[in-house]
Amino acid sequence: MKIDSKNKPALDLYQKIKWLIFFRAFFGVVLLGSAVIVGIRGRSPFLDEALLFLYGISISLLIFSVSYALILPRTKRLVLLGFIQIVIDTFFVTAIIFATGCFSSVFSFLYLVVIVYSGQVIFRKGGIIVAAFCSIQYGILIDLEYYGIINPVGFDANLLMMNHQGNYVLYKLIITIVACFGVAILSGFLSEQERRAKKDLWAMEEQVKRVEKLAAIGDMASGLVHEIKNPLASLSGSIQVLRDDIPYDPDHDKLMEIILREADRLSTLANDFLVFAKPQPGQMQVIELDHALDEIVKYFITDSRRNKRITVSKEFSEGIFIEIDPEHLRQVIWNLLLNADEAIENEGTIDVKMYPLNKKHACITITDNGCGMTEDTLPSIFDPFFTVKSKGTGLGLSIVQRIITSYNGLIDVKSKTGLGSTFTIKLHRIFQPPSPKTQS
Repeated sequence: MKIDSKNKPALDLYQKIKWLIFFRAFFGVVLLGSAVIVGIRGRSPFLDEALLFLYGISISLLIFSVSYALILPRTKRLVLLGFIQIVIDTFFVTAIIFATGCFSSVFSFLYLVVIVYSGQVIFRKGGIIVAAFCSIQYGILIDLEYYGIINPVGFDANLLMMNHQGNYVLYKLIITIVACFGVAILSGFLSEQERRAKKDLWAMEEQVKRVEKLAAIGDMASGLVHEIKNPLASLSGSIQVLRDDIPYDPDHDKLMEIILREADRLSTLANDFLVFAKPQPGQMQVIELDHALDEIVKYFITDSRRNKRITVSKEFSEGIFIEIDPEHLRQVIWNLLLNADEAIENEGTIDVKMYPLNKKHACITITDNGCGMTEDTLPSIFDPFFTVKSKGTGLGLSIVQRIITSYNGLIDVKSKTGLGSTFTIKLHRIFQPPSPKTQS
């Protein structure tokens, strides 16, 4: 299976599993080489029972690694493949511990290694499950050895009973189990932090690419728009003069009405494109975000153009301040609300939420349960003049993206066909709003 380079989470997981396969094979080679060296220096090079057991484990690790390497490019279920590999690895670790002394083995730390990389591949829940697998296997192994049901390969029977008391065995078993779950929780937490950081980084990279692409045409576009608007204004003025001066004729009047309507449409398009190409700085103000959003949503709910069968819900955190031109904020939120409204054909819901993302940022999400967008559409929705609507210029989301970028913010979207879309805006917070005297 060829991983789409635009699907960065899948590509990242693919790379992690590929490295996991490589290091597993490397460990198998090292283990096999170590066993051979020990065998050469010992009295029975290749006939010792414990060494033969380690040879088998090493060769099995190499065979499984080759199998995983062959399966990896051909599967789409990367998480499942990673989970299966890691679970099988726990059995390999148990076999290594059994071959090197069970309770006395120095290789029990390998459980922790497996748990650490399970947190990277299958994240926090997967790490907890793998920790449970390791704890159960280690507990069963030590219990069977303690009660004399099994003996480590190449070791004397009852070696554990002779060297250690039951309290010490129970103590070490509990410590090992606690360590497994502790490492699972810690590695899962770190992997979640890494995943969120990568997600923010990928979103920022995509926005930088869009900004670079749009900046290249900004100055040229603004000049071109001015050159278009001047002839349009002259054309509209001339038609108005002719309409007033010439005798009334229904056919002529209809044609002039079409000319004026299309000229107005072109003028509106030119104005929108000018805002997109070279947005005005705006008048920055410190605003309380929940109050501003509440006002915009109330106006939208009462707007006669929207679908009245759509329910709009809102959930805003209090006491969050940002610095922005209120008109720019209104333009951004209104545009996203209209898009959400148009994505729902019949009945549906639009959820507007605002909450603190962290100490420095506030997050606004607008979610609808409309038609959604395909994976092919998503990368292009912020491009100018791209639209899937029968009506529209394709500049609305481009303008939204340009405005958000001008405030050093981020905008991202998630969507699935038939399930709806979620637009997420991240803006910088201000913790100490100026006093009324400072604002004035």
